Amino acid sequence: MASHDSVDLALLDALADDPRATVVALSERLRMSRNTIQARMTRLERSGAFLSYERSISTRSLGFPIEALVSVVLRQPDLPRIAAELELIPEVIQAQGLSGQVDLMVRVVARDTQHLFAIDARILAIDGVERTETSLIMDEVISHRVRPLLEQGRRQS
Repeated sequence: MASHDSVDLALLDALADDPRATVVALSERLRMSRNTIQARMTRLERSGAFLSYERSISTRSLGFPIEALVSVVLRQPDLPRIAAELELIPEVIQAQGLSGQVDLMVRVVARDTQHLFAIDARILAIDGVERTETSLIMDEVISHRVRPLLEQGRRQS
């Protein structure tokens, strides 16, 4: 947070309210020139402050009402190849490398439980995957959020 000043934090807060806000709308809301907003946006983008610009699309609306987390234990030297093979599975929507007893946490979507069973079997069939454990996601309790961090940063600056 130390690298973001109050202007950056105000801009990020405005974007948290309206991620699709235009530079013009942001400049009006923050009472700053469009050039200032554009320069700040460019700097924030280059610093890696923004994640994907891809619009979040409901997998449920695409016919995949089931979401699950698949814990994967694998042979460490095979990780790059296994990750590449996981990318070939369309139902894999996210994967993170972990420390600890589980090596990967893979988020998958499925049409039904039989489909989920087939996806898990496909992951388990990848050479180097030693074990999987699948947990159904029942509900999202806390969505991805950054506003509390922005508020904390404002209080500290």
